[in-house]
Amino acid sequence: MNKKKSLLVLTAVAAGSVIYNIWKPIKSDLPVIQNLDINRYLGKWHEIARLDFYWEKNLKNVTAEYNLNEDGSIRVNNQGLDFTKNKHKQSIGKAKFVRTPTEGALKVSFFGPFYSGYNIMHVDDDYRYALVFGENLDYIWILSREKTIPDEIRDMYLAYAEKAGYDVKKLVWTFHD
Repeated sequence: MNKKKSLLVLTAVAAGSVIYNIWKPIKSDLPVIQNLDINRYLGKWHEIARLDFYWEKNLKNVTAEYNLNEDGSIRVNNQGLDFTKNKHKQSIGKAKFVRTPTEGALKVSFFGPFYSGYNIMHVDDDYRYALVFGENLDYIWILSREKTIPDEIRDMYLAYAEKAGYDVKKLVWTFHD
């Protein structure tokens, strides 16, 4: 690809990103957790529910694994099985703290310089269950260290998300086998 075409593609991608950020729905101003113990949050999580989007479409057995990098950032390893194609999918990214390592506000990137919000809204005292909001109302995840979640935790997270403006009826409940 010549320099003109490369510049045109880069400009189109940047313009599309700006337009999306202007038009996207805004999440509520609810605070993220302030006493995050990142060492306890690291490790493997099973996705219990999500709002569906392109990368996770038709995925089951979805997991996210977080490991600390030497530079203080977090390696993100998301993977699952596309049950329509019987094909494993994996995406490796990097997360950084927006302000401090004890605040649940992070930004994550799977595509170079483009970052998206990853906001830890709730985590139980034992770091077994977590509720994560994206930077807008298009992204939400309910996570568990196991492949299931107790009804009372699920109900609490759903009520909180609904009050924050999420349409919880649109959640996809991740199948694990």
